[in-house]
Amino acid sequence: MEPSQILTIAAKEFRDRMRNRWVLAVALVFTVFSLAITYFGGAQQGTVGLRSIEFTIASLVSLVIYLIPLIALLLGFDAIVGERERGSLDLLLSLPLTRLELLLGKYLGLAGALTVSTLAGFALVAVLLYRQFGWGGLFHYGGFMASAVLLGLAFLSLALLLSVLVRERTRASGLAIAAWFFFVLVFDLLLLGALVATGGSHGGEAMAYLLLLNPADVFRILNVFSLEDVRTLYGLTSIVPPALAKPWLMGAVMGGWIVVPLALAGWRFKP
Repeated sequence: MEPSQILTIAAKEFRDRMRNRWVLAVALVFTVFSLAITYFGGAQQGTVGLRSIEFTIASLVSLVIYLIPLIALLLGFDAIVGERERGSLDLLLSLPLTRLELLLGKYLGLAGALTVSTLAGFALVAVLLYRQFGWGGLFHYGGFMASAVLLGLAFLSLALLLSVLVRERTRASGLAIAAWFFFVLVFDLLLLGALVATGGSHGGEAMAYLLLLNPADVFRILNVFSLEDVRTLYGLTSIVPPALAKPWLMGAVMGGWIVVPLALAGWRFKP
């Protein structure tokens, strides 16, 4: 495996996203929504403007869980199957380039575009928080932005796995939307329904560990337990056991969600 080949593919993929202004569009979406939530998130309580770093992070967590997985899935679902439908995949593979190098190059290029757009979209809020709360607030907000990037990379890995598994672009797009619905909307409802159906008497602690099977929930736990007031706002201290309230552990689990789907895609993407 040649790193130079991977970087060449990654640079081309990144330039293509920059050229069609995809990065700019996503960054603008994040900027508008993050500013709106930061300033007007407390409107229901009769307050407008910056309240606290804890409240800001708690408000933005919901935005990230809904938007970033969707953007990552839509960004990567046609990375391989799109090349196959256009007939350019055989041309690429005729070059002195292995399938794994092509896959990793595609992923790194898309990951770079997603990371730049995410950080750029939250940058303006970071400036406002620094002016209001200083370096302490910016430190916690930086951790939130880093976890948002990891969430995007996890769903981007899932998108490439879907792109490798299917042969038609329309089917890949349908599976990407279905994956978003499952992980963002349906998964927690299923766990909650099971918990309510058993009256909370069976598998209560096991249910908490099942949250690790969803990268969106891993992101939520990672940020909920970062600050005391955020834990109070979400009320998850009675659901999530203290054993999971470790940032390094949740970061490792999120890393697994990035590596495992990408490794499966590399294994499946064979001649």
